[in-house]
Amino acid sequence: MDIASRAIELTGKIDAHRHLVLDDALPIKGPMNVRVIILVPEEEDIDESEWLQAAYQNPSFDFLNDPQEDIYSISDGKPFNDKK
Repeated sequence: MDIASRAIELTGKIDAHRHLVLDDALPIKGPMNVRVIILVPEEEDIDESEWLQAAYQNPSFDFLNDPQEDIYSISDGKPFNDKK
């Protein structure tokens, strides 16, 4: 059973005891059960090789291994030369 939800965006911090401490009070009355999604900043950018590896292992791209997807050959198209 799907239950409609609304999102409330607040900021906060994770303390030394791994508890979430919000910067402001919630704009809703409780008590009630809620779902919490925590977005944390990336510690560093993912380099290109990590992106390629993730895409290679992602089953969403498995359809590309189907021989029916090989619709182009090396003789298709014209070479691209960007020399002006």
